[in-house]
Amino acid sequence: MTVANVIIAVGVVFLAAAMVMTLIRMSRGPSTLDRVVAADVVVAVVIAALAMEAAMNHHTTTIPIMLVLSLLGFAGSLSMARFVADRDKAKKWDVPTSPPTHSERGGAGT
Repeated sequence: MTVANVIIAVGVVFLAAAMVMTLIRMSRGPSTLDRVVAADVVVAVVIAALAMEAAMNHHTTTIPIMLVLSLLGFAGSLSMARFVADRDKAKKWDVPTSPPTHSERGGAGT
């Protein structure tokens, strides 16, 4: 066993431990943001595992997959952060989350 194989084996153990701890955090919560951050960490661990596999097998065919996963992880985290921020703003300022109906605006016929 070469030094590179030992390093990769240690990395696999660390990634497995990170994945287990992240899945525990995702299942326990307690808030939506905890779950979103845990999902982002899961994506990062999968990307790291793909990179480790590519290094072990000496190929670059997984680089486009890692790129797409990183873009999806970023877009997902950004959209969830905006959703939570809008929800928190609506709670803080008591802003209605849906537009008022015709009768709430005092339309004709009331």
